[in-house]
Amino acid sequence: MGSSRPLVAVGVGVLVALSYTSAGYSQEHDLNPVTAVVAQSSSEAHAEKVDEPLLDKNATQSDKMIAGSSQSDKPDKLERSQPTTKKAGESASTNQRSGQTAQANPAGLTPATGTTPASVIPTLPVTPTIPALPFQSLPIGPAKSGMPPEYLNPNPNPLSLPTRPEEVRLRGIQPITLQQALELAKRNNRDLQLATEVLQRVRASLRQSQAARYPTIGANGQISQSRSASGQLSEAAQTQAQQSLPPALRQNSNSDQQSTVLNGTVQVGYDIYTSGRRPAQIRAVEQQVRSEELQVEATLKQVELDIANAYYNLQDSDESVRIQQAAVRNAEASLRDSAALERAGIGTRLDLLRAQVQLANAQQSLVTSLGTQQIRRRELAQLLALPPYINLAAADPVQVAGVWDMSLEQSIVTAFKNRAELEQFLAQRAAAEQQKKAALASLGPTVAFNFQYNILNNLRDQLGFADGFSTSLGFQWNFFDGGAARAQASQQDANIAQAETNFANTRERIQLQVETAYTNLGTNFLNIGTNRQAVEQAREALRLARLRFQAGVGTQTEVINTENDLTRAEGNLVTAVLNYNRALASLNRSVTNLPIPAGSTTPTLPKTVTNSNLPIGTPAPLLR
Repeated sequence: MGSSRPLVAVGVGVLVALSYTSAGYSQEHDLNPVTAVVAQSSSEAHAEKVDEPLLDKNATQSDKMIAGSSQSDKPDKLERSQPTTKKAGESASTNQRSGQTAQANPAGLTPATGTTPASVIPTLPVTPTIPALPFQSLPIGPAKSGMPPEYLNPNPNPLSLPTRPEEVRLRGIQPITLQQALELAKRNNRDLQLATEVLQRVRASLRQSQAARYPTIGANGQISQSRSASGQLSEAAQTQAQQSLPPALRQNSNSDQQSTVLNGTVQVGYDIYTSGRRPAQIRAVEQQVRSEELQVEATLKQVELDIANAYYNLQDSDESVRIQQAAVRNAEASLRDSAALERAGIGTRLDLLRAQVQLANAQQSLVTSLGTQQIRRRELAQLLALPPYINLAAADPVQVAGVWDMSLEQSIVTAFKNRAELEQFLAQRAAAEQQKKAALASLGPTVAFNFQYNILNNLRDQLGFADGFSTSLGFQWNFFDGGAARAQASQQDANIAQAETNFANTRERIQLQVETAYTNLGTNFLNIGTNRQAVEQAREALRLARLRFQAGVGTQTEVINTENDLTRAEGNLVTAVLNYNRALASLNRSVTNLPIPAGSTTPTLPKTVTNSNLPIGTPAPLLR
């Protein structure tokens, strides 16, 4: 009976040492969503809450205290241990004020005499807070409903090039919804603009080909002045010969007379018959126009899918930051518990070091997640061609985007009917057939009509204008061209076969895409309910592990393992929801005529996954 009194006294001392952490326990373990950007003030608040690592001197005193309590059964052991705990707390406070940091190799863990000393590990500071990264200090603007704001449009001059650092320095973060991102992509995406420009070029080529249906009309005119050198010599010779004659008998010569002539011609030409070359060329270009129109549609749908995936990737990085922030808070709470138990004399230095390592690992994961978040923001901004000084944030909460109400077979058939790529290959095949006809038509006869009308006037006489015309009907037939026409036809035969092969290959690829997306949709839909329950169970397990550790019946390893389980379960839940949304977007892309599900059009601040927007209970199978 006497031996149980010291144990009771020690237990009371432990409860007293842990009392300062019990009041804030629920707040420190709150896993509600937090803002993705970690402010500097938040980091300082964490620094004030986390106990600094204890000195080896304090650890030695605690070990002596535990040894003394095991050798004596007197009730005053608790009173003798309290000054040691106070001294350890004072020493920790002194270390915090002096800015001393934990060392990789503590001074108290020196190798024994005669053993080989361990390699020197560089001394690195282990801070309990996360330093603010350069891009974390950017202000987050308010989320706006409706159409995206105009200042998100890029510079209308595509040749503009920033020349000063101020022009590319990020000034703020604009939250946008997925629907707003899709609208911005339709306006600003570079790939879509290139596809549209190619379509305009091919349409101009069609107008050029259609001009062959009409006759060509041309006119030319000229005014010329001439003087003959031979006439000038003839006139000089005649004048010299008549010098001996009386003036009355002399004759005037017009050999050197100048002429000023006005001449004009109007021409009309038309190919009456071309053996089918003209209509074949026009129809070939029409099919090319159709192919480019389908390419614009395919590019638009692919851009929408890329935007959706980039947006989901950004949401994934936001949730990763939120989860890692919760992991840091959990690691900080574990470090406080370990420090309190070590000060109370029942904890070990090993538990304290393990808690410090767990906190350092969580901090590293958080910093990595913050960097990934910045990269995902810039990737989305690049797809939307935003100005270089604006960054983006996701304003939609992470939640299930919708449901799929078609069976796998219906989805595959619908994709075959509506995919623009399949119809594009058919248009390319039809264009190759028309080009083949045009090539063989060069071996057939052609009939052409020409008409000319001419006017003439010598401005140095008084005769006025004279006119005339000419009409001709030409006929041409190339019986032999060395095989050039048939070689061109063979090239088009190869193009036809290539289009057919591409059609079959794309059809099989589309079917695989639909099957893969459909399978991922069902798998992740079922995983959502499972992971939601796993998150709830992991939270409860962490709560129990902390209570066991604080009561002295659990270990630090249990707490660390349950913290890792909670982090992993929350990550799995977010992954399941976002993979479900990705599969749903891929299915909508596969059938082409359905829009990408964008969820609510009302923007909000970045949120996390909550139970209210996830399937409750056992997930129902997909509708068939």
